[in-house]
Amino acid sequence: MKKFVFCAFLGGILFYSPVANSLELASTDLTDESVKVKTDIPKVDDSANPIPLPEAKKSKAVKSTDTPPKVEYDIEKLPAPVKLMRQKIIDAAKSGDVNNLKPLLGTSSDPTQLSVSDNVKDPIAYIKQLSGDGDGLETMAIMIDLLNSGYVHLDEEDDEEIYVWPYFVALPIDKLSKPQLVELFQIMTAGDLEEMKEIGTYSFFRIGITPDGTWRFFVTGD
Repeated sequence: MKKFVFCAFLGGILFYSPVANSLELASTDLTDESVKVKTDIPKVDDSANPIPLPEAKKSKAVKSTDTPPKVEYDIEKLPAPVKLMRQKIIDAAKSGDVNNLKPLLGTSSDPTQLSVSDNVKDPIAYIKQLSGDGDGLETMAIMIDLLNSGYVHLDEEDDEEIYVWPYFVALPIDKLSKPQLVELFQIMTAGDLEEMKEIGTYSFFRIGITPDGTWRFFVTGD
């Protein structure tokens, strides 16, 4: 009995000994030297990785909206081309002749947007159609009121950079202060405001001019 126990004990030592392990490995046909367990994992070079990691992705949609853009009133802060186009629109509108707006409304290949949904073929006829008087006078008065209000500078760091009047387009319509509401009622009615609160955003007329002085849009609606 003691002899059997001793042999079993000796066999256990041989099984776990380096000699036994080397014998066991020797009995395995490892012809492919690439089959090795590596414990040192190399660091990934992100700059050489063609697939961006989730943390590195950048998207325009990830802009913070917690802080609204600064409201400006100082016309002198506008780029010269924007300042010039603003004044040209005001002068044309003050003339009382809607046709004076035509040279400012862009070209057929790059027209000023006048509708959020329709393709406007005749800009002057459309401006007249928007106006309660039928001659475009009311619409031009709205343009003047808009361009005399505060403005915001939007999308400063991308290709869609633009200056927009009035600044209400960038603020929560239901959180305006009383002084801001007074400014708002200079261009629209309290009834208009209640309708906008239902959709949650300013949707009355607004004007956009790009940094190079292009009159990009004059639209109403959402």
